[in-house]
Amino acid sequence: MQKPDLIGSRQYIDRPFWTLFIALIVMAIIALFSAGSTLAYDAGSSILSPILKQIIFIALGVGVAYGVQLLPTWLIRLSGYAMLAFSLLCLYVMLIPHNPFVVTINGAGRWFNLFGFQFQPSELAKLSLIIVVADQLSRIRNDEDIHKRFWITFSLTLGTCFPIMTGNMSTAVLLAGIVYLMWFLARIPWRYLGFTALGAIAFALLFYFIVEFAFIRPHRTLPHPFDRAITQVGRIDDLIAEHKQPAAEFKLTDDNYQRSIAKVAVMRGGKSPLGVLPGNSQERDFLPLAYADYIFAIIVEESGVIGAFVLIFIYLAILFRACYASSKYADYSAMLMVMGLALMVTCQAFVSMAVAVGLGPVTGQPLPMISKGGTSVLITSLYFGIMMCVAREQNEFKARSEMTIQESYNDIPDLPEIEV
Repeated sequence: MQKPDLIGSRQYIDRPFWTLFIALIVMAIIALFSAGSTLAYDAGSSILSPILKQIIFIALGVGVAYGVQLLPTWLIRLSGYAMLAFSLLCLYVMLIPHNPFVVTINGAGRWFNLFGFQFQPSELAKLSLIIVVADQLSRIRNDEDIHKRFWITFSLTLGTCFPIMTGNMSTAVLLAGIVYLMWFLARIPWRYLGFTALGAIAFALLFYFIVEFAFIRPHRTLPHPFDRAITQVGRIDDLIAEHKQPAAEFKLTDDNYQRSIAKVAVMRGGKSPLGVLPGNSQERDFLPLAYADYIFAIIVEESGVIGAFVLIFIYLAILFRACYASSKYADYSAMLMVMGLALMVTCQAFVSMAVAVGLGPVTGQPLPMISKGGTSVLITSLYFGIMMCVAREQNEFKARSEMTIQESYNDIPDLPEIEV
């Protein structure tokens, strides 16, 4: 029996995916140089010093993407189960009160400290759950398999989203939505999809009204690990109240400060198709975390509508390229995997952009590959590496098929001439 190759051929590397990946990196470095001025001011150093660490993470991400793209997809699927088990262990350990492994930054305890290395288990859980769900859905062969695999993936999603939602509701909702789209792509019957949708809506409404009327309005607190539920529901209340409030009565408060400054940045950039040009942002000095959650507002301010559309085009091109790479792929699991990862990158980007321009409540979702954050950059690079891996295998499969057809054609013997 021939042993499967662990390293793929470099000649079949997918160039369009690499072009999109590098385009995001270029935009990230330009945006971080502008939005990172407050970091430089606080550190009392040059503009390069605060973002040097981020550039190192980006360089590591490029190395990760390059290495992963050469791996076989079966190895990635196998690794997904191990990564999911590890991330779930970290997520449930973080629910323990007064846990020394939990690191709280900006009021959110999303970081896990393991031997001095800080990372977000939720980011690893997103990646691994998509891989595992894709593998499970690809095993469907008949109606009995549909029932079995649906409930397996439903249980895995529920078990993963529960610990995530205690610290980051938006990530849990986004992840559940991507799994739902993967069910749709796998042609799960509508009775399952309808049941899940109605259950999710009922849970969301029940969650909102319980937190709103039992805790926020009576000014009560929730016990750990559900204490951030008040913050999450409060952000929705603030957004609703802001839209109802007349412009003449608007007041700048601590609760609406970030959203308000971000809107000012977007309006300044909207005055010209090219914005105020890179390096001329004013709001970056007033907008907290301009280099993270609201970096899209600075991009719009400095590059205008054209810069915004270019970035949106890149994210949409990633999704379209993933569709093309998986459209004729023989491995159904790999097809679902690459579509799930592409949907996660694209949907997360649109959620982050919507928050930055004031179309949604504050979520804390980073702009993939653009926002500052080591874990986010490395995990997004893993997304690209896996998508490139599937595309590389597709290119290799097509090339070998064409070679086989050509060799078969050359092996056809010449027929003797028939005298008439």
